[in-house]
Amino acid sequence: MQQLITAEQVVVGPAGQRVADGAVLVDGDTISAVGPRREVERRAEDTCRRTAVGGTVLPGLVNAHVHLSWDADFGMLERYRAADYAELLLGIAGRAQRALRAGVTTLRDLGDRDGLVLRVRDAIERGDLVGPRLLGSGPPLTPPEGHCWFFGGEVSGPEEIRARIRRNVALGADVIKVMASGGQMTPGSPPTWQSQFSAEELDLVVGEAHAAGLPVAAHAHGTEAIAAATAAGVDTIEHCSWQGARNSGPDLREDVAREIAARDIAVCHAYPPDWRSFQRVVVGEKGARAVLERIHWMDEHGIRFVPGTDAGLPTSVFDNYVGALSYYVEAVGWSPARVVEMATTGAARALGLEGVGRLAPGCAADVLVVDGDPLSDITALHRQRLVLARGQAVVPDAAVGQRVS
Repeated sequence: MQQLITAEQVVVGPAGQRVADGAVLVDGDTISAVGPRREVERRAEDTCRRTAVGGTVLPGLVNAHVHLSWDADFGMLERYRAADYAELLLGIAGRAQRALRAGVTTLRDLGDRDGLVLRVRDAIERGDLVGPRLLGSGPPLTPPEGHCWFFGGEVSGPEEIRARIRRNVALGADVIKVMASGGQMTPGSPPTWQSQFSAEELDLVVGEAHAAGLPVAAHAHGTEAIAAATAAGVDTIEHCSWQGARNSGPDLREDVAREIAARDIAVCHAYPPDWRSFQRVVVGEKGARAVLERIHWMDEHGIRFVPGTDAGLPTSVFDNYVGALSYYVEAVGWSPARVVEMATTGAARALGLEGVGRLAPGCAADVLVVDGDPLSDITALHRQRLVLARGQAVVPDAAVGQRVS
């Protein structure tokens, strides 16, 4: 069945390209026409479902870094480790739907147990569940007792690396995740600045993954791990904190930054939705300034950013992606138009998704409708009226009780 959505403006894709008094015509799960309202209306069938709104139609949002197995509350790790498969599957599906009702039509999950996220992905694609487009890594590669070992991806040496990648491919993984450095939430594992794999091992990870047709996402806080991941040719770097050896402070290497930009590797900073509280309670004023300085420094070197939230960690909820996007406007100082592009067209490109993140004939009917103009006011993204996921209409939580004509 066709659906026609008309609005004051339609944001069709990159660089804030927009059509005033525009319309989007959806046929099933695909966009069939986009343009000026009068032109698109002529292509609509008499039986077409018609929705008229006063605000903006734009591509659905893309969150490039989440953990759907975690519940975003304190103690989440203990509950995760105690949960059985049924509990985990229900939680994954519910959190994915919560994100969808907040305007996020694509999620990339970067770590779960036994590929459970991939089972939910398949259920959504079969039509058994309404949900966002899901990409998943399955268990991330990590050394024995390394960061996030509890996902089940522990490997030691080349043969185990190859075997783990083969198992993830067999699970149906969309991306291979490797913990190139330590992390902050795994007791007894290497510290964040310390590399967990050698340069040769990262070369092997990338070679095996790319041979299987899969991109590689590298968790890397330390500069040594960032440099090795970059040289290996990973596709995205998660966190990219530029921590010096033995936690000696920032180690910003010009040569590595230039190589990241030259290789067109996207950096997912993974900042939480409630970033003000995070800065006040966790990193402090000095730490917040250091983060901003790193972002501006990377931006000056031409590094491409893709937004993500690490949703699932305590207070990093699934239904406030817009809060995380506001950080880049209010703290970093980038324009709302740039941030909207990052979270739609740019994120889809970084994740290797064709026909996603823009509104054009033949593209997926992943659509967000909001009141106001998000290209000039990022908070307009909170005022959601309607979401389409592959053409299926979903009422956002923010629109419950409102009337959409």
